[in-house]
Amino acid sequence: MFLKTSFTTLIVGVFVVYVLHTCWVMYGIVYTKPCDSPKGDNCITPFLAGNPKLQLSIYTSVKPNADGGHTLIHREENFDVNSKFERIVNVSLPKKTRNNGTLFALIFVHQAGFNPWQDPRQVHSVAQLTTYMVPKPPEISLISGEDQPQGQKKEEQKKKQHDSSPAAGTGAKGGATASSDHPVSHWRSRLTFNIVGDHFLFDREYLPSDVHRYLRVFQNGKKMVYLPLLFVDELSNRVKDLVEINSTAMELPLTVSYDSISLGRLRFWIHMQDAVYSLQQFGFTEKDADEIKGIFVDTNLYFLALTFFVAAFHLLFDFLAFKNDISFWKQKKSMVGMSSKAVLWRCFSTIVIFLYLFDEQTSLLVLVPAGIGSIIEVWKVKKAFKIQVFWKGGKPTFLFGKLDESERRTEEYDTLAMKYLSYLLYPLCIGGAVYALIFLRYKSWYSWLINSLVNGVYAFGFLFMLPQLFVNYKLKSVAHLPWKAFMYKAFNTFIDDVFAFIITMPTSHRLACFRDDVVFLIYLYQRWLYPVDRTRVNEYGISYDEKPKGKTHKE
Repeated sequence: MFLKTSFTTLIVGVFVVYVLHTCWVMYGIVYTKPCDSPKGDNCITPFLAGNPKLQLSIYTSVKPNADGGHTLIHREENFDVNSKFERIVNVSLPKKTRNNGTLFALIFVHQAGFNPWQDPRQVHSVAQLTTYMVPKPPEISLISGEDQPQGQKKEEQKKKQHDSSPAAGTGAKGGATASSDHPVSHWRSRLTFNIVGDHFLFDREYLPSDVHRYLRVFQNGKKMVYLPLLFVDELSNRVKDLVEINSTAMELPLTVSYDSISLGRLRFWIHMQDAVYSLQQFGFTEKDADEIKGIFVDTNLYFLALTFFVAAFHLLFDFLAFKNDISFWKQKKSMVGMSSKAVLWRCFSTIVIFLYLFDEQTSLLVLVPAGIGSIIEVWKVKKAFKIQVFWKGGKPTFLFGKLDESERRTEEYDTLAMKYLSYLLYPLCIGGAVYALIFLRYKSWYSWLINSLVNGVYAFGFLFMLPQLFVNYKLKSVAHLPWKAFMYKAFNTFIDDVFAFIITMPTSHRLACFRDDVVFLIYLYQRWLYPVDRTRVNEYGISYDEKPKGKTHKE
């Protein structure tokens, strides 16, 4: 029985077990067992249950332990844990911070009327207000050499004449330092923190390990009391909120945001924050980690749960499509009914898209799959054109295989379709590239070339699937297509539509996800139009499915 189990069935079974295990782990994170001891000996009670009068004090310092001095930037006299608020404060930058240094925020929640540095019942947390990033290179007009449109340039000159504030100096200096390849200190313009508003009774024996590091406990008679759970939300620090710091910026605005949080959400946020930190330890940059943060911060928990299941199915279909696609092309001996031009174009377009995503410094979540897909498409071209590579004296020699009569017939239809397409596509692509060169701005000539190519791929790439549709129409057959891999990719295309709204990516790449939906629907229509008996030997003497194996019956 187990020997007859297919590999695909095994993978689906492992996937189901993985999803169920993940659901169980997530339930263990958001649910905490409360203390139900009748005498309350093992219970840890909340300090907030006594409704104490609290104050909020926020200081800045160039060191996380406030060594060398600190400065008060904000204070809430009557701090209510359950009241949400947002304040904008101007923070003076020390000289060390302006000279590519760091700055920290020290958040204190303490008893009203007490000095936070001397209050025994205070809780505090440290948040970094600066981070280091390589500045984005400036974009210029490749023809005139200007770094901004003429109208915008005049407006900025007028603004400099009438505005001598530090913010104006920031913009000017930022342009001068933007070409540097070295990391530069950037200002985090948001500071978000939370306190658990629930009066939850912890059980000493079932104290969650993730909450333990945030728990400060003191003895009050026979009772154990824990102080407010203060949590700094690092996930809310997005790259889009960063501002480059320079020596002329004397002060910068900081948005202080506070809201209460439930214990279950706090535990979930702690795990997600630790996961992002682990990714950064493995080499993920601030920009890569920012894509992960966007999934958690910009969506509510219900949509986040849906995203998890969608991502899990995307991973499953990706693997199954990869497996079936490789198996199909590995066994492929003839290109009868297959458009070799479409295979070549798909290879070219995936390489261009990969180079474009790399040039745009897109997240590794998008870049790595695109790179793997490019390698696979190059291998398919080798199979489609029957290319053999021989090495002689360190130099490669390429040998192309010959086509048989049936393959020549397919090639004729393929060439005819490409001929008609070229009349439309080449003028449009060249015109778009010239327009972009004159009116748009790029980092370099290479960036213009890649952007022009990728715009052609995204805008008209789906038209290069028409030769395959034309071949199907002429042959009145779709039996030659890898339908198993095709259907898995079709499911993934619709899943990509969901991710197009979640993961940050270039707009053209996002639109391409919806463009592929149309192509797949046309293929499905041809599948319905030309029904296939895959066990029947077709006009080329090929059967695309193996005949059922069974024991011969003797009369």
